[in-house]
Amino acid sequence: MKSGFVSLIGRPNAGKSTLMNSIIGKKIAITSNKPQTTRNVIQGVYHEEDTQIVFVDTPGVHKPNHKLGTYLNKQVYGSMDTDVLLFLVDAKEPFGKGDTFVLEKMKEANKPIILVLNKIDALSKEEIYALINQYKDIYPFGDIVPVSALKKQNIKELIKTIKKYLTDEICYYDKQTITNKPISFLVSEMVREKAFILTKEEVPHSLTCVVDSMKRKNNAYFIQVSLIVDRESLKRILIGKNGAMIKKIGIMAREELEIYLGKKVYLETFVKVIPKWRDKEKYLNEFGFNDFA
Repeated sequence: MKSGFVSLIGRPNAGKSTLMNSIIGKKIAITSNKPQTTRNVIQGVYHEEDTQIVFVDTPGVHKPNHKLGTYLNKQVYGSMDTDVLLFLVDAKEPFGKGDTFVLEKMKEANKPIILVLNKIDALSKEEIYALINQYKDIYPFGDIVPVSALKKQNIKELIKTIKKYLTDEICYYDKQTITNKPISFLVSEMVREKAFILTKEEVPHSLTCVVDSMKRKNNAYFIQVSLIVDRESLKRILIGKNGAMIKKIGIMAREELEIYLGKKVYLETFVKVIPKWRDKEKYLNEFGFNDFA
């Protein structure tokens, strides 16, 4: 039996959440092309008969220009005390100052670092080989593994490589567990993802989604989710003309939730404004919270 913890580290949009979803085989982290979509440290549990790997998905490391960015970076730095670090880079983009900043932070952790060249589906074999040689000169990585998280290319080779660094011999989770997050968290994240997708650049990262109630009755789930923003102007965008936008968000989220939960889902979505929204605690105090999971 081999087991251990592996952190996924990289700049925003390097594909960390997509990679973890591909490895686990089920969507447990939302994805979008907006930076800092991931706000929480999420664990995904990979199982084989003789192996258990706990992957730790983290927000993208970046130069913060607001309190949220500073908070997200702190979450990443606190998640590097694992058995091995995966340094994800976008193989289509040149290695820049941001990547150098991330790598320097990873060095401080004094852990084995595997470089993962992601998005190789857009490159030729010759370009991939050239990149590997280029990165060998940047830092003596423990290993360099090219993958395509989206196309699920070379994922098995990455798992095989990670196993070399695992030293524990215990199971942290039972074989049915694939994440450390409750169902209510995954529900709120899926709604937030759809809002990001449909509103594009109009709604900033002040948007937070909270599950107000989640009940299972017979063969269906009855769920109420609030989308919380800090300005009336954002509320109007999320509701849309004659409620069209919030309806689209609800439909898209419900369809995916029915696939994920394997049950009929009745989803109600609401948009609420809390000025200077900071965290869920303010919502708990003002509106109450009924966490099903």
